[in-house]
Amino acid sequence: MASALAAKSPEAFRTISEVAAELDVPQHVLRFWESRFAQIRPVKRAGGRRYYRPEDVELLRGIRALLYADGYTIKGVQKILREQGIRRVAELGREALRGRPGRKAPAESDAEPRYARAAIARVHAAHANIFSKGGSRPGLEEAARTKLELLLAELLQMKARLRAGRERVQV
Repeated sequence: MASALAAKSPEAFRTISEVAAELDVPQHVLRFWESRFAQIRPVKRAGGRRYYRPEDVELLRGIRALLYADGYTIKGVQKILREQGIRRVAELGREALRGRPGRKAPAESDAEPRYARAAIARVHAAHANIFSKGGSRPGLEEAARTKLELLLAELLQMKARLRAGRERVQV
């Protein structure tokens, strides 16, 4: 897979599997982000296949950096996209690619708890346990499965916020 990516032009469109491998996230996470961030708009061809432009990959890399490295929640990233724009988040993706460990994350006006990384890991673990064998449970349609994944992610974020609030009160 890496040799196929290296052979492609930097301006070439990427499939969801190529982008998932490049960003080190499962394909279902990319589809989930697409449902949560209206700014992610891959080109869809026949049969619903997604093709990501280079600027889409930069934006996804920036979203990944904010969620995974900086610990923002989905709402926090949505707020950054709304207030600072796609270009700023894509710039963060380019910085992450260049490996700038000392970069500053965008400031948030309200203090967002930084427990998203653990919540994301729990979502991935729960998803792997629920849907690992055979792709999905018998009788569970794709739309219902997506709704359940969204609900689970939101619940885990709320749980992390409650935990953070309790820790602040105890200090």
